[in-house]
Amino acid sequence: MGKREDAWREKLQLMTSYERIHWEHGELVAGIDEAGRGPLAGPVVAACVIMPCDDLILGIDDSKKVSEKRREALYDIILKKAVGYSISVVDNRVIDEVNILNATRKAFENALRGLEIRPQHVYTDAMAIETDIPYTPLIKGDAKVYTIAAASIVAKVTRDRIMREYDKQYPEYLFAKHKGYGTKAHYDAIRTYGILDIHRKTFLRKLIQND
Repeated sequence: MGKREDAWREKLQLMTSYERIHWEHGELVAGIDEAGRGPLAGPVVAACVIMPCDDLILGIDDSKKVSEKRREALYDIILKKAVGYSISVVDNRVIDEVNILNATRKAFENALRGLEIRPQHVYTDAMAIETDIPYTPLIKGDAKVYTIAAASIVAKVTRDRIMREYDKQYPEYLFAKHKGYGTKAHYDAIRTYGILDIHRKTFLRKLIQND
């Protein structure tokens, strides 16, 4: 565990460099990220978290770089230690109505508005939002900023749990395995069993047209 822990501590030092600018002035910092922009089915989920400056969590990273088992463990730790957090779920119907970019922005803004505590600064993963709070959008922010990475884990675990529930309703679609992404197995299931109410019709236009 020694070398891994040392690597985590080094990573943590790098990933909190943005927050420390604000923490040194006693400011609260929020991070926002999403999960589920690309799938063919299910919602897009955004999480907004404010983490304490004096109780950092080892192992926080971009959710895509963390195993599912570790994400689940970190999710509980993040929510337990967070100064504040909020989760927003925007379903496939809204995605079809306003497009995925606007639906994701809506999820970001709803998550921020859902906080019970107002931060002094917000970092987002490359998303421009409408807010009166000073904020900084950063490309690949989930790999650079501790609070965005924490938000990415919360969003990812929340969405994965939603998709596992859908898997119980529609086991033939294998949602627990691919989480709604466009895998061969998912496309094969759609062709065999049809399009569900939870599918994003705008993501399946070619398939619908061919039928």
